[in-house]
Amino acid sequence: MIRDIIIAIDGHSGCGKSTTSKLVAEYFNYKYLDSGAMYRAITLYFLRNKISYDNEELIKKNFDNITITFKYIDGYQNTFLNNENVEREIRGDKISNNVSKYSSISLIREHLVSIQKEMGKRRKIVVEGRDITTVVFPDAEVKIFMTAEINVRAKRRFQDMKKNNPEVTYGDVLENLSERDNKDSNRKDSPLRVADDAIVIDTSNLEIDEQALKIIDIIKNKFS
Repeated sequence: MIRDIIIAIDGHSGCGKSTTSKLVAEYFNYKYLDSGAMYRAITLYFLRNKISYDNEELIKKNFDNITITFKYIDGYQNTFLNNENVEREIRGDKISNNVSKYSSISLIREHLVSIQKEMGKRRKIVVEGRDITTVVFPDAEVKIFMTAEINVRAKRRFQDMKKNNPEVTYGDVLENLSERDNKDSNRKDSPLRVADDAIVIDTSNLEIDEQALKIIDIIKNKFS
């Protein structure tokens, strides 16, 4: 058994981070935190309440009205916004097309990062996102950066999204991912980047199970 650690996983959209992180957490019997779901949930709240991403005064006033929690239902982690299950809604196009606008706001990032840090105090957790290894848990014992060729990522995301949205096109998904990459990498506050001590894994030619096993082996070898 490994000791109680924090496993931090960053990477680009569509490279398999979430599913892989869940499998790694299950293997080690660790908690799993999808930080991206938190940004999606808070984006949903502000869109519902017609609060623009550039209205920082109103954004700050509403933080006390927002509670984001996670619960497992039928073996799958679901995201709850103020006790409402919003897992399906936050994965839709509307949120995907707007989340970068809100997640790039320093005020929002600082608020959610403080919550994430608190959730990691007990360790024994797998946390994935875009600034986990560099900002949220820079001292994590294990740091992974996952990536893949953008065409591969777009194909994966398209296959997943068209189940719930038959009208979505591959071109739409590719364009969205390209925009997300650009915004995530160039935002002023905590941009997506590879931590100096992170292990980079290219998942372009790896299946999900292979990705998870690769990370599990890295962890086991480090602490064996």
